Amino acid sequence: MQKEKVTPFCPLFHHALEILGRRWTAVVIRAIMGGNYRFSDIRQAIPGLSDRLLSQRLKELETEGIVNRVVRTGHPITVEYTLTGKGEALATIVKEVSHWAEDWLG
Repeated sequence: MQKEKVTPFCPLFHHALEILGRRWTAVVIRAIMGGNYRFSDIRQAIPGLSDRLLSQRLKELETEGIVNRVVRTGHPITVEYTLTGKGEALATIVKEVSHWAEDWLG
């Protein structure tokens, strides 16, 4: 069987790892995958994550098209975050990393 040839540097791969490798980003995605959609739910699900950093990561993920931010009007007004199609595709990678961690690091 012939090995797949991999180039040493790929700008798209590099960008993907820059996104996923930012501190707390994969954990935020995992929290949203787990059904924590409101800011306070995400923050509560991730010990040690500050409000400022969570807000920054959510904005970055929204800019990248990975997360949707939905404002629900009513009393009180709530903001929910969900994964986009692009985010769901990335979630499969986060799941695989989780399985790897359980198998090899646990």
